[in-house]
Amino acid sequence: MSKQQIYEIKESAIADPGPLGLACFALTTFCLSAVNAGLVGAGAVTVVIALALVYGGATQILAGMWEFKKNNVFGCTAFSSYGAFWISLGVFDCLKILNPNWKVPEEGVLLFLIAWTIFTFYMWIGSFKTNKALIVTFTLLLITFILLDIGAAGNHAAHTLGGYAGILTALAAWYTSAAGVINTVFGRVVLPVK
Repeated sequence: MSKQQIYEIKESAIADPGPLGLACFALTTFCLSAVNAGLVGAGAVTVVIALALVYGGATQILAGMWEFKKNNVFGCTAFSSYGAFWISLGVFDCLKILNPNWKVPEEGVLLFLIAWTIFTFYMWIGSFKTNKALIVTFTLLLITFILLDIGAAGNHAAHTLGGYAGILTALAAWYTSAAGVINTVFGRVVLPVK
């Protein structure tokens, strides 16, 4: 093997960005879902905005771009898309803060959530060929979006239940992220995902 070939192999080898992307998704989802479930006051949404723009948004998009480098179409599509979801949500909330009289029309929120439910549905199907931990995460996420859709259509109880389902989604994503980190560091399966 030539020095050039060795350099190319080293240059293309990157760490698995999946645990990072899942951690970004989990933490931001957990915080917003705690607000949606009514476990913390609505004022906590300012924390969610910061997370949505930086960790759940920009950092998760970076994880998605690194998944492109690893040729992982599922990972790059999921992380890049949900990162954009979080940035979009953060922008909506920033606009509300900058102009308190401005409000996203209810049908706009419903449209936004339904569109993300459709995307989540086919990503859920794609998750069937990954591992059980991701299947659980995407199943819970799909349930969360469906409940939030119903909530956006005017059912407050469904919105609250969507918050609790989102917390479960975050816990499943954190578990999957932790498995990626811990299993890699220990060099063996400590937290199974299959």
